[in-house]
Amino acid sequence: MVSTDHYRQELRAQLARAATGDRIDLLVNSGELCRSIANGHSGSVSCCAAMEAEFMPGDTLLLDQTNGAGMTVRYLLPRTGGVQISLPFPSH
Repeated sequence: MVSTDHYRQELRAQLARAATGDRIDLLVNSGELCRSIANGHSGSVSCCAAMEAEFMPGDTLLLDQTNGAGMTVRYLLPRTGGVQISLPFPSH
């Protein structure tokens, strides 16, 4: 059985790969995350729990887990330990 920790580890790996590619966000669907792990089950409660655990201020829940298509979250990059900051443009 695949645990929440397995899904969370895979999600963190996906976030890290996306961040090294200079992306500003990563769109993750629970069904796709579940299928990315051997023996993962689409619609798994553990998968959605892992996605919720990685949710930080600034991230966007696009579809919740009650949706038939699965939970979908837009995670902002880079991950900054729980704080997403926006710096103002310098004034000239």
